[in-house]
Amino acid sequence: MTNAHGPRMHFARLAPEVHRALAGVEAAAKKDLDPTLVELIKIRASQLNRCAFCIDMHTKDALAGGERPERVHLLNAWEEAAGYYTDRERAALALTEAVTVLTDGFVPDEVWARAAEHFEETELAHVLGVIVAINAWNRIGVTTRMTPGTYRAAPVKH
Repeated sequence: MTNAHGPRMHFARLAPEVHRALAGVEAAAKKDLDPTLVELIKIRASQLNRCAFCIDMHTKDALAGGERPERVHLLNAWEEAAGYYTDRERAALALTEAVTVLTDGFVPDEVWARAAEHFEETELAHVLGVIVAINAWNRIGVTTRMTPGTYRAAPVKH
């Protein structure tokens, strides 16, 4: 399936320094975090931002990394699917939603406190970094109308 309008531009080719810098931010943010958690954060933020390219990419990466299909399929309703996600994942997903949407202009204290219960401070800073990075990627993907379906997950190295 392709985008009816086609891509507006090829951002990585036109702004390679910005693309590399953002990739560097993402790599630094996800360092030392569980790759499964990182993909859940990326998928959920991408769902909220309606970035079809990123949903496609991170769903494929999660599945290639061994994530169970049920958890990927239920991610859009993670609060109702309590038995599928750990308390730690649920705290990260709540923080992802609060940071991504910012409907009231802030991240509620209770959401931050919940995340802080499950992540030590440095780790929480990295979770926040992953959330910020995927939101930047989503905004590029949605704005430039990146076409979903073209991404292929790399083979997982064991």
